[in-house]
Amino acid sequence: MTTSTRFERAITKLYSAFHNKTLNPDDCKQCAVGNILDNKDHWQHLTDKHGSITLNYVGKVHQNLGRKLNGYTPIELLQIESAFLKGCGYHMTTDNRLHKPKTINDSVLFDGLCKVVETLCILDNINNIMDCSLLFNFKPQQLQLQDS
Repeated sequence: MTTSTRFERAITKLYSAFHNKTLNPDDCKQCAVGNILDNKDHWQHLTDKHGSITLNYVGKVHQNLGRKLNGYTPIELLQIESAFLKGCGYHMTTDNRLHKPKTINDSVLFDGLCKVVETLCILDNINNIMDCSLLFNFKPQQLQLQDS
């Protein structure tokens, strides 16, 4: 399977973060996107709410200028982070606040990473490398990312 350079770099960084215990959904430098962006936190200024896939003014400016951070557009970065948080059990409450799960352990982080890998594959238009549907002779429905 042929993958992009950005995909390979992202997977490598996430693998290292997971095994080095430096993956943390509550730290913008150590979350999925923080690790993809070399443990920088400047990406957090692309949205007003952690976990949101809605770009704010700054995010829209960068998106419209065609800026990319380590190969990813601002909206792609927000989609990656949203997938990670949802995979880790975070969810938005009715009053639009991000609710944290009670426990964050390696199993929860792995679930989050599986959602990130799925999202990275969708963004690069490749088959999900974590998909075991061929093994079970099952054809799942194609997932679509939300646009804002």
